[in-house]
Amino acid sequence: MYLLRRFLAVIALLGLTVPVLAQDSAETPYWASIKASEVNMRAGPGEDYRVIWVYKRPLLPLKVLRIKEGWRFVRDPDGAQGWVMARFLTRQPGGYVQGKEPAEMRDAGDSGAKLLWRLAPGVVGRLGDCDKGWCGFTVGQRTGFVPQDRIWGAGEP
Repeated sequence: MYLLRRFLAVIALLGLTVPVLAQDSAETPYWASIKASEVNMRAGPGEDYRVIWVYKRPLLPLKVLRIKEGWRFVRDPDGAQGWVMARFLTRQPGGYVQGKEPAEMRDAGDSGAKLLWRLAPGVVGRLGDCDKGWCGFTVGQRTGFVPQDRIWGAGEP
């Protein structure tokens, strides 16, 4: 009976490690986005390393460049690079409006479609599917289409 319990305990522990191992086996680079209300970027892959940036923008897209034991080495839209704990990231696609001028959000993926809003550079939202140079984009309750070249986090990482 004792051996059976030990065997079952070992199997249970192995079952818990499989999701972590699968998460650490993703091919890089890939897009991720912040899923927490506050996330620290650190100088190295551990909580003992100094914090170099604090993010307070859920859905902000980050490009994951490297993976190390529950940590991700990432680059943000401004080019800052550092380490973030993987548990604070999600594969749910986020987008960041880039450029110096507002981006036009239209009601269809076409430059002749009705203009809905103008999105300021730096606006973060939920990224939808992209097709023919346009991406679905949601900011709060507002949904429309934005040119793909205006969204950091769209396309190949």
